[in-house]
This record gives sequence, C-alpha cells and structure tokens, in this order.
Amino acid sequence: MLTYATLQARSREFLAATGLTHDEFARVLPAFAAAYAVRYPPDKTWEGKVRQRQSGGGAKGVLSQMEDKLLFILVYQKTNPLQTLHGLHFELSQPQTHYWIHRLLPVLRCALAALAMAPERDASRVARSPLMLEGAPVGALDGTERRRQRPTEAAKQTAHYSGKKKAHTDKNVLLINEYTNKVVYLSPTVAGKTHDKKAADEADLVYPVNSTLDKDTGFQGYEPAGVLTQQPQKSPEARS
Repeated sequence: MLTYATLQARSREFLAATGLTHDEFARVLPAFAAAYAVRYPPDKTWEGKVRQRQSGGGAKGVLSQMEDKLLFILVYQKTNPLQTLHGLHFELSQPQTHYWIHRLLPVLRCALAALAMAPERDASRVARSPLMLEGAPVGALDGTERRRQRPTEAAKQTAHYSGKKKAHTDKNVLLINEYTNKVVYLSPTVAGKTHDKKAADEADLVYPVNSTLDKDTGFQGYEPAGVLTQQPQKSPEARS
C-alpha cells in the first residue's frame, strides 16, 4: 500500500510519484490542510449536516492522515492512471477512488492558489502574472497530450485521434517560465488532433512586453506581437 510513511525516506521515488520534493510537499501541506478544513468543516458530516457525535470516532480510513490525502491527489495528478489502478495503490475500490479524487481536487486547487503556485487559466492575465514575471520574462511554449477513452461517436474519434501518439488524446498548451521552471499558464483542453499552433492561437495569450518565447516546430508560424520568439533549427544531418 502506498502511504506517505512508506515514501518518506525514499526521495527519488517520492519525487517521481508526486512531482514534488519533500521540502515542497511540506510547504504545500499546511495550505492543503487549511483548504480542506474550510471546504469540509470538522463539525459537519460528508453530506454537510451538523455532526451529532465528535469527529474522529470509528475505524480509521485509508486516507485518514492529511499527508496521505495530499499524496493521493498528487500521485493521481502526476501519473494520470486509471481510477482502478490508482485505487490498487491505496487499497481503495474504483468508486472510492472516484469519490476521493473529486473530493480532493478542489482542495488542491485552493491550496495552490493560496500559495501562488496555481497556473493562470485566463490568458489575458498572463502578462501581469507573478509566475511569469518571476526572475525574467522568458517563457517556453509546449503542447502536452494525454490518452483518453476512445469516443463512441465517429466524429469525436476523428477529432481526438493523434497521429503523433497513435491514440485518442486530449491536448493542452503550457507556458513555462524558463527561469523558475514553473508552469505559468494552462490552456483549456482541446481535442488531440488540434495542431499546437492552432491551440495557441485560440488561447490568445497576452505576454509581457519585450518578453522572449522559446517554441518547438509544432508552433511554427506562431509570432505574437511584441515577443521575441526562438525556435531550434534542425541540423543538416537531421534534414537528410
């Protein structure tokens, strides 16, 4: 069974599973606990009713510790597994896993927002985002794909089929601050077949004046006003 206690002394595995170091996890934990207490007050039941008995009685659940709750949702976000597989790691059934994912995701969002670690979702605010202005206004644009269940409708199958991944996928565009390696912006989700440049055009990002943007060939032709763009060139050997 995967718990915080089992990973506490295994720094490499902890980083691979959560995407955070132990120090970063310790920084997020108090904000996560505070957000959880606000969203789910201890004097209320899970259904929102006033408790008739003191909280904490009865058998202890698998995710009774706040550290394990945070670990559970971070591992899910980092690895994006099937709910059944994720539940196996924490000795939970698929319905229990589904319940906890939807219970904890809003808490994680609130905690990250409180720590100014949540990426912008509004493209018009990127230019003045502290995440973008931290260090130097040098960003990198990237398109990320993740597998999804094959749609039942033929039109959706075509829209979501990615020739690059040879699978049905969803796509997001990320803007990363190259000075801090923090994600500045996360675009709305689009179908996997959508070209990176088209997804960036539709996002309509507003960049800081005189900023620099690194991009790959998927964004060729994407030239936002007032931004110096840089794209790696293929070597002559690679072209031949």
